[in-house]
Amino acid sequence: MSDYYKIPRQQNWNFVPGVKNNWKLSRSKIDLFLNCPRCFYIDNRLGIKQPPGYPFNLNSAVDTLLKKEFDIHRAKNKAHPLIKKYGIDAVPVPHEQLDEWRENFKGVRCVHKSTGLTITGAIDDLWQNSKGEYIVVDYKATSKNAEITALDQDWQIGYKRQMEIYQWLLRQNGLKVSNTGYFVYCNGKTDVEAFDGKLEFDVTLIPYEGDDSWVEQAIVDAHKCLMGDKIPETGDDCDFCKYFEARTELSKQSPLF
Repeated sequence: MSDYYKIPRQQNWNFVPGVKNNWKLSRSKIDLFLNCPRCFYIDNRLGIKQPPGYPFNLNSAVDTLLKKEFDIHRAKNKAHPLIKKYGIDAVPVPHEQLDEWRENFKGVRCVHKSTGLTITGAIDDLWQNSKGEYIVVDYKATSKNAEITALDQDWQIGYKRQMEIYQWLLRQNGLKVSNTGYFVYCNGKTDVEAFDGKLEFDVTLIPYEGDDSWVEQAIVDAHKCLMGDKIPETGDDCDFCKYFEARTELSKQSPLF
C-alpha cells in the first residue's frame, strides 16, 4: 500500500460503517461527493483530507459586516435598502435559532432517517416574504472587472447546490421555504483613484430559483459510497486526483524519486 494511505488519521472523525453515531454530513461534504467520490471517500472513510486552501479572511469580514448591517433592519422589521432597490417582497426576519443556524460547525441540522446521517449547513441570512415563506440568502464577495448580475459560470454550480441544500434543510426543520433564494454579491472596485485604507464594493442582488429534488438521492448515494469497502473512481475533472496520479506516474519514471 502506498505511503499516501499510511498517514496517521483521526479515526474518531471518520465514518465507520455499522456505528450509529449520527455522523455529520455537511453541505460542503455533499458537494465534495458530487465533485469527486474518490476524494470524498478518502477524506471521510480514511481520514486524509484534500490540501486546504488559503483562508478567505476578507470574504469573512464582508460576511460579518453584512450580517451586522442586515440585523439592524431585522430588529426594525424593515426592508434593507438593497431589497427596496430591487423591489423584492421581503424583510430580514428574526428567528430564535438564526444565530445557531449561522454558526459554522453547527448550522441548520436534521437527521436523515434512512441513513442516520446528520445533515448540516450554515446559512448567511434568512428573509421572509408577505406570504410567510422563508427566503434563503447567501453572501458572496469577489473582485472582478465585469458587473456580476447572474450565476452563469460553470464553476458556480457549487453556489447553486449550496442554496438548494439550505432550502432542503430548512424544509426538514418544518419551515415553509420559497424556491427563490438570493445571492448578495459584493464586487470589489478597482477603478477608484486610491485605496485610502478602504475597499469599495458594487453590491448586486441575484435571484436564484432553487430545486432541491436532487438532495435526498445525493445523501443516499453518499452514504452508500461510505459504506463500501472499495475506493471509488475519481470525479470527471478532479484536479487533486489528476495531480496525485501525475505525481505517482512521474515517481515511477524519474530517477530523482
